[in-house]
Amino acid sequence: MNAPSTARLERDAADLPATPDYDAWPVDVDIADVRHDRHQLTLTWQDGRISRYHSVWLRENAADDTTVNPATRERILDLSCLADWPTLTDARLETNGAVTLTFAPENRTLSFHPGWLRAHDYDNSPVHDAPLVAPQIWHGADRQEPATLDAAGWMDKESDVADVDPLLEQALETLFRDGLVRLRGLPTQPGSLDNIARRIGPPRPTNFGHLFDVRAKPDPDSNAYTSIALPPHVDLPTREYQPGLQLLHCLENDTVGGDAVMMDGFAVAAALRERHPTHFATLTRVHWCYANTSRTSDHVWFDPMIKLDANGDFNEVRIADFLRGPLMAPFDDIEPAYAALMALQRLLREPEFALRFSYAPGDMVIFDNRRLLHARDAFDVSQGGSRWLQGCYLERDEARSRLRMLWRAKRRATLSS
Repeated sequence: MNAPSTARLERDAADLPATPDYDAWPVDVDIADVRHDRHQLTLTWQDGRISRYHSVWLRENAADDTTVNPATRERILDLSCLADWPTLTDARLETNGAVTLTFAPENRTLSFHPGWLRAHDYDNSPVHDAPLVAPQIWHGADRQEPATLDAAGWMDKESDVADVDPLLEQALETLFRDGLVRLRGLPTQPGSLDNIARRIGPPRPTNFGHLFDVRAKPDPDSNAYTSIALPPHVDLPTREYQPGLQLLHCLENDTVGGDAVMMDGFAVAAALRERHPTHFATLTRVHWCYANTSRTSDHVWFDPMIKLDANGDFNEVRIADFLRGPLMAPFDDIEPAYAALMALQRLLREPEFALRFSYAPGDMVIFDNRRLLHARDAFDVSQGGSRWLQGCYLERDEARSRLRMLWRAKRRATLSS
């Protein structure tokens, strides 16, 4: 079947069929040709791309009220309840650019949005679990400071999840790329971090509280609540699912010392894999004990120090020497595990990985707690002054959702302009 016209179709987005989600799908390329057999739809686009879709996939992803609940956009169709395998009996290209299909055994005619079909072209782009923003591994020696954005006045504006927010969009894109971003010029009232964090998503409470104060205090229940130096580490590797993100917000800082140190744990892991492949393999395999056994809680978890995803890419690191319990591993793994650990520890002391910077009141860093290692130089409180940071945890899921919502809002704004 040929397209009604080779020229770009003029249409209002409101005239196109609904999609099985809440997103906006711009039509950047029109469909030139539609063909089908019982089990397959084949689209040829005006830029030459050919896309194939299975009839069963199309039937399950229709947007009508027999397939999804229109109020929630959640699927209600149970394919196994159909009388037979869904097949195509007709396919046509509409003048507005949509594709209309008739399915057997229901004899049901359903229309599909061309922008949505293009975006979900699994024939040409089968892998959709790729990161929203590709991570870029970095070395501290290559940069003077974290990527920094001016957030002065940002919190004065009302915010809704459907709003376009260029500052937050840039911050989250930077976070997913580098694992770290710094915002400057934020309010310094105690507790204001909660409202800042909720611009992304709900904070995750832990045994350290909903918000936690990072400053020297008597009778501390963590080394972080002292003035001593902290080695490179991630927080809470003692949890089955360690927090994905950490926010640290500077309220006061006029002490001597106490510089922040950040390093890309993926860069350290990549260096270990290149220089010591056997040690690297050991740390991806042996399960270490991580323990935080305080007076009021007893968190223990066992996991490798370096974890890869299904594609073999870095997914997380669990590096925190002061939170390791006794290694409980097969007898023959003990010495290789410690040899690998010491090779990693030597890498952590190499200056090339460390990015060192100071906090000013109103600064806030957001970093990936399953990728970035953070540390701190010791600071001196004997001569007066105060160093007070407030922190909280969020999940990667919340930041990914927020970034998708920001992209959706920007697409909607573009389509309506």
